[in-house]
Amino acid sequence: MQMENFDQLKNLLSQPKRIVLIPHRNPDGDAIGSTLAMLHYLSKLGHECEIVAPNDFPKFLKWMDGAKKINIGEYNPAKSRILIEKAELIFILDFNSIARIDEVGDWLQRSSAPKVMIDHHQEPEEFDFMYSDVTIPATCQMIYNFIEKMGDLDLIDKTIAECIYTGIMTDTGNFRFRNTSSATHRVVAELLDRGIEIDKINNNVFDTQSPNRLKLLGLALDSMETFPEHRASCMFLSREQQLEFSSQKGDTEGFVNYGLGINDFVFSVIFIEDQQHDYIKISFRSKGNFDVNTFARKHFNGGGHINAAGGRSELSKEETLAKFRALLNDYQEELKAVEI
Repeated sequence: MQMENFDQLKNLLSQPKRIVLIPHRNPDGDAIGSTLAMLHYLSKLGHECEIVAPNDFPKFLKWMDGAKKINIGEYNPAKSRILIEKAELIFILDFNSIARIDEVGDWLQRSSAPKVMIDHHQEPEEFDFMYSDVTIPATCQMIYNFIEKMGDLDLIDKTIAECIYTGIMTDTGNFRFRNTSSATHRVVAELLDRGIEIDKINNNVFDTQSPNRLKLLGLALDSMETFPEHRASCMFLSREQQLEFSSQKGDTEGFVNYGLGINDFVFSVIFIEDQQHDYIKISFRSKGNFDVNTFARKHFNGGGHINAAGGRSELSKEETLAKFRALLNDYQEELKAVEI
């Protein structure tokens, strides 16, 4: 683990402090897992800890110990703002740009508290303390590394191990993505030794779906366009379709991966009209060396990782899909060359 001023941070953590931990907007398993793992760990060190999430997160993550006590900025902005104002140290987890946390970012910028970023995404902004590594597949793996660097592996109990495992499992696509390393599996082995029950975790995350979610998946699959000459596919869900099936936060999680299940396809995209805002959310997934992070940054105001990224479009459905189809032609040779 590389952090230039680690000893200074360790010294700060040697005395009890009011600490706030912040995940990115629309937090996923890695964001919630890393913030909860750090909450439990820092609490064991005697710190007074709170989590402030910019907005709510999926129900399939709320089984984790402490999840129901997370402060949601969009529901209780006054309390969330005061927590950040009073914080003596702030951890920024699983994101590296203040733009990723909306109004919470304004409160964060006004805070004079030192800020610690632990994240694995590209192009980080500058913070007081930075542990950034784009080669690591999940921020939760970095949390394990951080606790190890602190010399506190003995403090990782079953609760902390469950949080870390959940983040690693979800951000590696159940250990399918190519950046899942031997180091990742060694960390998981240590977590298993803490008594985690992977069948229970998998059930809580993947096997608690509602009938409406499966019906919504059917609509997404029915909308699928395939482009065999580009080894790509895309799907679309309208705002009306989501309302028809009472779509909840997290209900469309994982839909985009179905396109990669088509033989020899290496690029899958889903376009989803946001239910509250006038834009289209986009999820990109790929195989091999086709870099969807670069694709999303260049064309759809997004970013992420080489094989998993997000973006958005302010254009209409028709204009957005037309733009995507045209871009496929520009990337045809690159997509054809991908080895899987």
